[in-house]
Amino acid sequence: MTIPEIQKSKEALEKVHILRDYRAVLKAIKPRMREGDDKRIRLAFELAFEAHKDMRRKSGEPYIHHPLAVAKIVAEEVGLGVTSVICALLHDVVEDSEITLEEIKKDFGEEVSTIVDGLTKISKLSSGSDSIQAENYRKILLTLSDDIRVILIKIADRLHNMRTLDDVPRKNQLKISSETLFLYAPLAHRLGLYAIKGEFEDLSMKYTEAEKYKEIATALNSKKRERAKFINDFCSPLLVEIKKSGLNARVSGRPKTIFSIWNKMKKKEIEFEDVYDKFAIRIIIDSPIDKEKEDCWRAYSIITDLYHPSPNRLRDWISHPKANGYESLHTTVMGPKGKWVEVQIRTERMDIIAERGLAAHWKYKENKGSKTVDDAVENWLSTVREILKNPEANPIEFINDFKLQLYAQEIYTFTPGGDLKILPKNSTALDFAYSIHTGLGDHCIGAKVNNKLVPISHTLKNGDQIEIISSKKQKPNEDWLNFVITSRAKSKIKYALKEVKKEIGEEGKAILDRKLRQLKANFNGENVQLLANYYKKNSILDLYYDIANDKVELSKLKGLKIIGGNFEMPKPEKKDLIIHKEFKPSLSPEEISKNTELVIFGESNMIPYEFAKCCAPIPGDDVVGFLSINGMVKIHRTSCPNMLNLMSKYGYRIVKTRWTNPRKPEFLTGILINGLDDIGLMNNITQIISGELKLNMKSLSIESKDGIVEGTIYIYIQDQDQLNELINKLKQLQGIISVNRIEK
Repeated sequence: MTIPEIQKSKEALEKVHILRDYRAVLKAIKPRMREGDDKRIRLAFELAFEAHKDMRRKSGEPYIHHPLAVAKIVAEEVGLGVTSVICALLHDVVEDSEITLEEIKKDFGEEVSTIVDGLTKISKLSSGSDSIQAENYRKILLTLSDDIRVILIKIADRLHNMRTLDDVPRKNQLKISSETLFLYAPLAHRLGLYAIKGEFEDLSMKYTEAEKYKEIATALNSKKRERAKFINDFCSPLLVEIKKSGLNARVSGRPKTIFSIWNKMKKKEIEFEDVYDKFAIRIIIDSPIDKEKEDCWRAYSIITDLYHPSPNRLRDWISHPKANGYESLHTTVMGPKGKWVEVQIRTERMDIIAERGLAAHWKYKENKGSKTVDDAVENWLSTVREILKNPEANPIEFINDFKLQLYAQEIYTFTPGGDLKILPKNSTALDFAYSIHTGLGDHCIGAKVNNKLVPISHTLKNGDQIEIISSKKQKPNEDWLNFVITSRAKSKIKYALKEVKKEIGEEGKAILDRKLRQLKANFNGENVQLLANYYKKNSILDLYYDIANDKVELSKLKGLKIIGGNFEMPKPEKKDLIIHKEFKPSLSPEEISKNTELVIFGESNMIPYEFAKCCAPIPGDDVVGFLSINGMVKIHRTSCPNMLNLMSKYGYRIVKTRWTNPRKPEFLTGILINGLDDIGLMNNITQIISGELKLNMKSLSIESKDGIVEGTIYIYIQDQDQLNELINKLKQLQGIISVNRIEK
């Protein structure tokens, strides 16, 4: 074949694959299509195809596969309708082509145009300053106050990007994975998209902690048959009894996510084999809406008749659904062979909501849904919208406050009239006051919890009934921020404090105006900003406020040079800093990050760097560099929580980093040993470290209690291979239960 023929053949094959993906979208959305919808979807597809015809993804495939994949996720996995599928197909069209929102509005209507506009605004966000990524997140969250479908489609967009992350550069993999863990996974959790949340976490771990991910995935796969047999042995008698009872139910078992298993291993400091609940059993009941609660409790009774339940592990989210609409009964029972098993009981309706979250909740809302669920969901959304109307001026602080709410465990509290209020665990009486009304929170002086008088800082518990006591004389103060935990309360308190600060600042402004007149200096924006910088204040308002509170020495102004009414400030002293030629000030962090590769211990390497103390990387670890504001690159392990946080907020400061190790320096590393107390154990441990491997040991601390030994050893290691050899040798000692590197 000639080259043109080969090219033509390739294009023909690509068109076949594109049409296959298009038909898959139609198949997924077909149950929700009405007359004429097929023409609208086809028009959206043709428009997207034309807009992206010359574009390709990093993998080399035509770009149109991406919007088609997002549309399929939106229909099949999120469960949205035709409008959302059309918006998913068009989500990059305005940004990537000459097509305007007006044209989309003309062809598809106002609703589609509004959603595409929201998606385009998110897509246009770009890096540029230290807080820009947090600002981007805030803008993404602001779409919740317009049309929540924008954020649901954006989650689908991110999911497909995560599924195809193998084709992008390593640095981008780390940045995108960190962002996903930081915001998208918690957001999916809060919106009830549990399946997507789990996939986000697993895929992020695949790139940030590749070795652990492979290790757990391999272990899970190797135990697949054994797990299937155990599930069958557990479920068989259960199915028999359920059938006898007359319930129409199906029973299934599924493994927990790799990320959740790894989190449990870290939290409890145990090995993979010691994680008992690696899977969960689900009982899904086909039940009419008016019998759902009754049927779920009947199933619970059958389970607990067969298997002994753990008294502390019952979770009733049927009587009190979660704020995102999640309903289910969870219990943990002792199964065959003395193994604990988590069992989740819910109806078909509840299961769909558990998998598809708010999108499915709305599907059932019109006359099938639970009023408790409706109230919980609508209350949360209205709270979110109110917070987002007046977001905190500092975007990083705002995002951190908001993010805390996404994963928070919940408590159920009640007003004096018996109305339910769902709050995050550890909420205080003041959080409760703000959840009812801003004015009530601003003037709160105390509360009665279960008829007992308590202070506003009192931490609430599940089932508490709260009556708020208020006074018009009360005003918010900064101390309140130390004990409220809800983002709504924090944003309202900060807003009130800012208003008070403005009032006091007016006094400071007048004082400064008089002072400048005395010095014959101009009172203008340029001079005031110079003074704010001179006194090292974050803003002009802070300067005015501190002047009013007598915290600024205005007498220093006499020593400043004034020319023509304007201040001439002394130039700051230059600090000596050895910086590689690529790190000259004229380069932006984006250019440094894009064009620089840091080679650790490279003979010609001149880039200033240091190893992060938070995770203590050693040669062989998967590492990444982060450019700090002083031009120094800090080397972190890619799995370091601090680094994940930094990458999610400042991805443009990531510096590609690799090891080369001609000099073999030594690194201080800690290991934790658990075992049975036995004569000679200490001698055997030191014999391996100092005698056999000839390693330099800094410290060794061993404690024994009730026959169990726990020891912490700090040694100097050259690289990961040497560390792994040490760990493996120590594990072989008689009486040793586990040996783990200390994750700082």
